[in-house]
Amino acid sequence: MTAERLTFKEMCAKFDVTPRTLRYYEYIELLQPDREGRSRFYGAREIARMTLILRGRKFGIKLEELRQWLLMYENEGSKAQMAAFVDVANRQLDELKDQREQLDEAIAELTRVRDVAKKSSE
Repeated sequence: MTAERLTFKEMCAKFDVTPRTLRYYEYIELLQPDREGRSRFYGAREIARMTLILRGRKFGIKLEELRQWLLMYENEGSKAQMAAFVDVANRQLDELKDQREQLDEAIAELTRVRDVAKKSSE
């Protein structure tokens, strides 16, 4: 059974990221592709890491937190990694809830101001 290996271009296409983004993730050591000459190849480990990175970014988790979290798996194992993830997730959930409250307030205020303006223009 052959393990999936993606080229740089295939990795960008699979995850819909720019080459600049992929190179940056390598630069900050989130990803470590195999190199053969100037070519880069991404195996199952890097594909899984990229999935986690993009999921974390979707949730608003900072890249440095993601990097530390991914390193934790290698250094301390999955149990410590999962405990750290719960802490990060709790913090991020609190932040998202605060942002939602701010958005709800802004929407309510804008709706009120719009309605006042609409009545004055009639």
